[in-house]
Amino acid sequence: MTTMAGGLNLRLAMAQINAVVGDLEGNAAKILDWIGRARDLEADLVTFPELALTGYPPEDLLLKPRFIDRNHETLKALAASVSGITAVVGFVDGREDIYNAAAILKDGQTAGVYHKICLPNYGVFDECRYFQVGKLSTLIEVGDVRVGLCICEDIWYRDGPAAQQAMDAGAEILINISSSPYHAGKRHERESMLRTRATENTAIVAYNNMVGGQDELVFDGDSLVFDEKGIIVARGAQFEEELVVVDLDLEGVRRSRLKDPSHRQSPGSDPVTYVSVPAHAGGRKPLPEVKPLEPLGEDGEVYRALVVGTRDYVRKNKFHKVVIGLSGGIDSALTAIVAVDALGSSNVVGVSMPSKFSSEGSVEDSKALALSLGIELMTIPIAEAVDAYESVLESFFKDSDSDVTEENLQARVRGNLMMALSNKFGWLVLSTGNKSEISVGYCTLYGDMAGGFAVLKDVPKTMVFSLARFCNREAGLERIPRAIIDKPPSAELRPDQKDTDSLPPYDQLDPILQAYVENDHSVDEMIAMGFDSETVRYVVSLVDFSEYKRRQAAPGVKITPRAFGRDRRMPITNRFGH
Repeated sequence: MTTMAGGLNLRLAMAQINAVVGDLEGNAAKILDWIGRARDLEADLVTFPELALTGYPPEDLLLKPRFIDRNHETLKALAASVSGITAVVGFVDGREDIYNAAAILKDGQTAGVYHKICLPNYGVFDECRYFQVGKLSTLIEVGDVRVGLCICEDIWYRDGPAAQQAMDAGAEILINISSSPYHAGKRHERESMLRTRATENTAIVAYNNMVGGQDELVFDGDSLVFDEKGIIVARGAQFEEELVVVDLDLEGVRRSRLKDPSHRQSPGSDPVTYVSVPAHAGGRKPLPEVKPLEPLGEDGEVYRALVVGTRDYVRKNKFHKVVIGLSGGIDSALTAIVAVDALGSSNVVGVSMPSKFSSEGSVEDSKALALSLGIELMTIPIAEAVDAYESVLESFFKDSDSDVTEENLQARVRGNLMMALSNKFGWLVLSTGNKSEISVGYCTLYGDMAGGFAVLKDVPKTMVFSLARFCNREAGLERIPRAIIDKPPSAELRPDQKDTDSLPPYDQLDPILQAYVENDHSVDEMIAMGFDSETVRYVVSLVDFSEYKRRQAAPGVKITPRAFGRDRRMPITNRFGH
């Protein structure tokens, strides 16, 4: 909680909650609970994230008429329970068409509805598939304070609804309810945009974001309030549910606007809906002044995103335990530590499956990791099973040299064993591949790719190393044994194998993948950037050829701006040259 000292105040509460897609009754119960918390703190207005009632994104649930109807029924029941405060709740309005909407609830009823105007239709967003475009801006009059209301994408446009509400209709506070998915670096873009909206509109901007994991997406909370000068006066916790409560001082806004004739101080003639709601009755003590929270660093943000995304995928899908193949390598080690921090060590099982090519060091490193994390470790040697497969195939392979086929047999034996444990005990298999490997197809279908959730699917290998060091640094001890971090990466599927036998070193590979996958640079452009031409052509050919593998990969936490699947959607059959 925080306060802005000064004159005329409006007490705003923003509930950054973790909603579950499709759990209408559960989400409504949570919303009602947080409304009660805000009312106890004598807030005038409490807001909730975009589509908080349905969860975000509901995707093709929106094509089910019964889902839309139930959403309306649940909202009506929720509204009937609201008293002593005004609440803004994201829901789906399907009365005339289908709209991404915000309901304004007061005194047991819905006093007004705002329809989202700017619909995103890029990257992970498909809102034009489901929703119609809203037509009217909405202004909430809380006593004599004018509050503009908009939803997520609406505030990203300079000439969007927020500008109309502030510049034309005189809104002094601009509230944006949002379900904005996380990716590394997005916080800086978001803060810059919100700061700009505050200063160019001479308005207080309050941004209320969702928190929690939904399939591949993670919402980071980090709700924000900027004053009219673009200064952050309140920040919600990152990746945690929280009620952010702030006393908003309107004197600064009003003084600045008296000097600026571009602002109208009375309603204009533009299409705006006005909803009047009461301000809090009676006196109240000001909130204690608290400095805004300091944001996490980049490694801290990414790590928390992985933990929250993994925790919510497992729990929301009603799994209780996860199982991870521990190879003694850094990917499985980081996956295990994320799982432990997400679910607790008692809910994580490691499986060591040594082959005749597994080094003694890797086997011992797996044991050391399991001991460090306090997880159960099962050891299932695979040499006998691999020999049995090779014996079955011997007569068919007798005129062929040993190659990657025999290597992949080992990975698929391991995949079979992991899935058998999953079937028998109901454990969710967490696969351990990283984005660098998945990009270039350095992974085995139905082998190490087998699993229900891929924690590191969108984490480049160089970032894996950085996160491993971060975990140890934060703990002040070697949660991940130093030997695991220091050893050269290897699949250990043949004698003395190293990843660099097949791939460029990761500190060379990852920048090329960044340029090609994330930034869509052509081969010629990458060569002009200084990358080795032969290496670029080799990497691009691997990326393009491996699309069919990626289509069969498990979902995983979105970390980068261009994740495979939701963001980057390339055809498998594709003859476009580079």
